[in-house]
Amino acid sequence: MTTHTNPPETPTAPVEPPAPVEPVVPVAGEGEGTAAGTGLDAVPPQAPKKDRRVLRAALRWVSVVAVFAVAGAGTAYGITRLDRTDVPGLATRSDGRWAYPTLVRPPLPSGSPGPNDEDRNPAGTHFADLRGLVLPAPKGATADAALKGTDGWLATGTFLEEFAVSTERKDVGQRLTDNGLRHIAARGWTTADGTHTRVYLLQFDTAAVAEHMLDDELTSYEAPLYRIKGGETYERDPGFPSAARVDDVHTAAIREAEPYGAEQVREAYLTSGDALALIVQSRKGLAPAVPFQQTVALQSELLD
Repeated sequence: MTTHTNPPETPTAPVEPPAPVEPVVPVAGEGEGTAAGTGLDAVPPQAPKKDRRVLRAALRWVSVVAVFAVAGAGTAYGITRLDRTDVPGLATRSDGRWAYPTLVRPPLPSGSPGPNDEDRNPAGTHFADLRGLVLPAPKGATADAALKGTDGWLATGTFLEEFAVSTERKDVGQRLTDNGLRHIAARGWTTADGTHTRVYLLQFDTAAVAEHMLDDELTSYEAPLYRIKGGETYERDPGFPSAARVDDVHTAAIREAEPYGAEQVREAYLTSGDALALIVQSRKGLAPAVPFQQTVALQSELLD
């Protein structure tokens, strides 16, 4: 038999017990948060986790409120401070505004004044091509082919179709002729929600004639003199905001009075220099106010 012997075990060094740890005793008279004999600030006690969660939630709500407050202030500033040479499209949709493309006025002939430069242009002539001053359709809208006209100029008869009563159409046409209407530029479109917009720019010889057409021939202090198709009774809109008005552009904002029929109609007459504008928006049910105000403001900027 073979006998196996185990190898001798390697001796190991004895394990010394750990040195005793002296307790840290605060020194009387020292402020809170220090430890005697260490010279280091003690770690402050941690608040319960529940309190920290409440604090984080509160901070998140404060941040959300701050973001909305800044966004609201920015929107109000943007709608009241439209750039007068490069008009923004006001693309925010959350409050009902439409996404218009960036608008730029057509160039003036060299040295020509604007329509509201009373010193250099007392007649209020628009020296820029009126067809280039018609507000373009917002993004996604369907163009109204009936308002394209010939070479961008619309026949007077097509414009007169906006008025509801045939005898009144003849009356308006005669007033336009008597006051020397030169030509009409127009554009129309329908947005996805069914709102139908028509914009007409009528040019006369002088600013005085355009203002006379607005104040005496087409509107009164209370309401328009001639009814637009789609509505029964019209009145001046007392809620039309000052932010949608432009200096030097005379604005008569009009709305269909209740009760509405199958659709509601909003309209506005504008004058700037020798140009008179008519803007009409209609929609089945109710015609929203915000895109109407936006459209009036942007068209006013282009005419100013």
